[in-house]
Amino acid sequence: MKWIKNIRLLLIVSIISMVVSAQGQTIIDASVFELLDLNADGLETVKEKVKQEDYKKAADELLKYYRNRTHIEHPDINASDKASWLGKEIGKLDLEKANKGMEHKFFVHKGYGYLDYGKDIDWDYWPVKDNEIRWQVNRMYWWIPMGQAYWSTGNEKYAKEWVFQLRDWIKDNPKGLSKENDRFAWRPLETSRRVQDQTTLFNFFVNSEHFTPEFLVTFLLNYHEQAELVSANYTEKGNHRLFQAQRMIYGGGFFQEFKNAERWRKEGIAILNEEMKVQVLNDGFHFEISQHYHIGSIETFLKGLRMAQLWNLEHEFPSEYLATIKDMIYASLKVSFPDMSYPMFGDAWATPSEAMTKKYKEWSTIFPEDPIIKYYATGGEEGHAPDVLSTRLSETGLTAFRNGWDSQSTALIMRAGIRGGEFHTQPDNGTFELWHKGVNLMPDAGCYVYAGDKEVMNQRNWYRQSSIHQTLTLDDKDILINTKELKWHTSENLDYLVYENKSYENLSHRRSVFFVDQSFFVIIDEAIGSATGNVKVRYQIKEGDAKYNFKNNTFKSDNKSEPNVQVVASSKSEITTIPETLKVSYSYREEIPRKGVAFSIIKEDEKPISMVSVVYPEDGRGTALNVSSKITKESDAKMRIEVSVNGKTYTLGYSL
Repeated sequence: MKWIKNIRLLLIVSIISMVVSAQGQTIIDASVFELLDLNADGLETVKEKVKQEDYKKAADELLKYYRNRTHIEHPDINASDKASWLGKEIGKLDLEKANKGMEHKFFVHKGYGYLDYGKDIDWDYWPVKDNEIRWQVNRMYWWIPMGQAYWSTGNEKYAKEWVFQLRDWIKDNPKGLSKENDRFAWRPLETSRRVQDQTTLFNFFVNSEHFTPEFLVTFLLNYHEQAELVSANYTEKGNHRLFQAQRMIYGGGFFQEFKNAERWRKEGIAILNEEMKVQVLNDGFHFEISQHYHIGSIETFLKGLRMAQLWNLEHEFPSEYLATIKDMIYASLKVSFPDMSYPMFGDAWATPSEAMTKKYKEWSTIFPEDPIIKYYATGGEEGHAPDVLSTRLSETGLTAFRNGWDSQSTALIMRAGIRGGEFHTQPDNGTFELWHKGVNLMPDAGCYVYAGDKEVMNQRNWYRQSSIHQTLTLDDKDILINTKELKWHTSENLDYLVYENKSYENLSHRRSVFFVDQSFFVIIDEAIGSATGNVKVRYQIKEGDAKYNFKNNTFKSDNKSEPNVQVVASSKSEITTIPETLKVSYSYREEIPRKGVAFSIIKEDEKPISMVSVVYPEDGRGTALNVSSKITKESDAKMRIEVSVNGKTYTLGYSL
């Protein structure tokens, strides 16, 4: 049942400048026409009717104008495309979203499926106190599928229902109704999403018999109010600011009849140009250090450019704009796995390779001559793979060790750098994912959920803990991120990274990662400083069986029909092997049990302690490794280590 909102505040609805007579007919005044540039080409008749104060007839003429308008193109959908859609399959999922949306069972978030908002739509419905439910219902993900279904079937029921739902939303969610309602329904991110999507929806429905002159006025007044809200409230920094700017380019470009349209468009372009310099670091990666938001930022920058190109305004973007987008694509590629999936560091989810192939196909249309982008756009049939193997993004600190780019390769991708975005990153410096011959053997935990009430935040914070990541902790407390690269080296048979992180007030974590013979990894963890306590180095595997050998400090996956990984720890200090039962989340609000291990050493004084871990990917269910190690540290800047693996000795080390 819909909550009864404050009656006094419902008077705000009058802002839309319409009154309803006893017969229920909408009476239109001059308000909407005052927002339009009636001197624009094609609006001469509208202007004349407004001058005569015949606002109903002016609205009739304005709708005729929009139905016949051809000089403004949309990058996604144009009204002239309608005939080609009749009988077209729109996909099972989109058709389901449309049809359930007709029943007010809205697809608000993939983590929750369809939620029933009732016959009398309760836009405040909040069955789980996850903020994303309240925010994302105001993005109306089912409306564009309703438009697609309308064009595919020609059934007016979709247009009729969309008009009803938009009117109902406007009636129930006037800006200024309450602080809480403004927080969810009028947050600039959601409002900008509507500014963007309603350009597409306009083209889908403008020729419907249910899209009346009266509704056009309602639509335009609300659209203008939304665009002005975003214009006055751009988020100060972060990816939200990018989305808002790009979407205002859509609004200002598509509805050029508004007097403020040019301002919307220009401020959107200006912000994208400014934020590209702020949010894209020198190594080409987005500053929040989440691949999910990095890919999203690439798409946002490109959308803004595409819109400008439609109106021959690409000159408002500098020449380096497109070059930076290409750098971003290359940065993403460098720290992705051979199938173009990528680690779930921070707020990111498992992304199938097919989804990334689709992205590369889109990017290849922008950079058609680039052989590497073409290689991934065509599934390797054209172009070529990158020439470089192991690589490190210098500023973000994302590092990839790899021996190839095909499905039989091995790749370990590590996060060892700057903090990044406060909300979308986790206290996990040093963590990594290991991919071997098509299988992600050691995935990151993921993020599970975003934000909400105490219960939801507890769920989110569990996934943020340092103690569930593949790094070093003291007494299971979260680490700080304050990293300094000490050495990065690549050669034919040995790649290695040495970095140091000030993890705690009195304890630094120095990690050295060696990729030996392009086949396995030796990780040396040093805990340096006066702090004492329980030092643990942790590792986790994908869901499945695991085996532990407490005598030899061994942890291994035990998959029957795919590759596996063994981790063997050694130290001159006493190690305790502690099995851990953990979780991994590949999708929003979905989690799967998995196994992990904590190799524990008690640090009793100010002397540094060290641990050597051999991380050994293998094709099948290999026998237990026989590992021993000996560290000789000549100084703080020079180390030598001998590691024996199954009788073969490797001499490794660094000189800083």
